[in-house]
Amino acid sequence: MSDVTTTSVDVRDVRRKFGDRVVLDDLSLTIGESEFVVLLGPSGCGKSTLLRLLGGLDRPDAGTVTVPRERAIVFQNDRLLPWQRVLRNVTIGLYEAGADERALAVLDEVGLKDHARAWPKTLSGGEAQRVSLARALVTEPDLVLLDEPFAALDAITRLRMHDLVRELRRKHNAAMLLVTHDVDEAIALADRILVMSDGRIGSSYDVRLDQDERAIGTAREDLRASLLGDLGLAAVH
Repeated sequence: MSDVTTTSVDVRDVRRKFGDRVVLDDLSLTIGESEFVVLLGPSGCGKSTLLRLLGGLDRPDAGTVTVPRERAIVFQNDRLLPWQRVLRNVTIGLYEAGADERALAVLDEVGLKDHARAWPKTLSGGEAQRVSLARALVTEPDLVLLDEPFAALDAITRLRMHDLVRELRRKHNAAMLLVTHDVDEAIALADRILVMSDGRIGSSYDVRLDQDERAIGTAREDLRASLLGDLGLAAVH
């Protein structure tokens, strides 16, 4: 059993198959409380399957998955209900007194309090993803799972979302796991970067860079080159 005082996620020897195809192969992983872990890897390596296991959307064929009871997932598609206004999309599943006030507070944190009465179809892609973040955070989860939530956004909006995620993490102090294909995104956000290959964690990097060093510098470029090498890609400067 994991030490709940220091560990938010504890995955031990997990195996997941779909037919004859082994997607996760005796994979083990821990994520500390308040740690931001980024999972890199090519399509089909098992990243999203692992995230679904952590989110309780799937079950392993073997091994154990220990996660906090309170957790939330943000997907690449915002998955907002088009027939509900923004506030109701954030309060889905909340029935206790004060739910609207909590939702308005997190909408304020993501800069969308004034959009509480808006319909999802009137939002930009970045605004819709900010609503998705608000919906994930309104329950004060101990673990937030992010499945390529910024992949469909333009470059400027994506950078703004990175800044927002950093700020929300400081405020909410939750453990976070981000699945992405983007090496630069991983360097920008992670405490630790894991590279997946063939259903296992192939390599792990602790990111000990301040915010300026994450943007430019020799240490950043060395880390970037190592990650690209692990992914079988040539570094592009």
